[in-house]
Amino acid sequence: MIFDHRTYTVHPHRFGEFLKIYEELGFEVQTKHLGNLVGWYTSMDIGELHQVVHIWAYKDLQDRAEKRAKLAADPAWGKYLAAGLPCLQKMENKILSAAPFYKPDLELND
Repeated sequence: MIFDHRTYTVHPHRFGEFLKIYEELGFEVQTKHLGNLVGWYTSMDIGELHQVVHIWAYKDLQDRAEKRAKLAADPAWGKYLAAGLPCLQKMENKILSAAPFYKPDLELND
């Protein structure tokens, strides 16, 4: 199992706008295609501000590639990107795997 850890830094004056756009246009289509959402979080008032973090679980890199290709092909995702990307300042992505001594208690959907 791998985890796709994404951190987006939003332009400060567009944070609320970005959350609304994602909720209305992005969340449903993204969860429909990617499934296995581990968490979706916003930063508070400590550390770097105006950030969102979301983590998705996949069987492996092939599973991730297949699901992301389906997402990219969905016109609804394109609509979200057109509205949401201008709100973003920076995007970071990490692929993580569990340490050998940790076994995530997570059942993946196909």
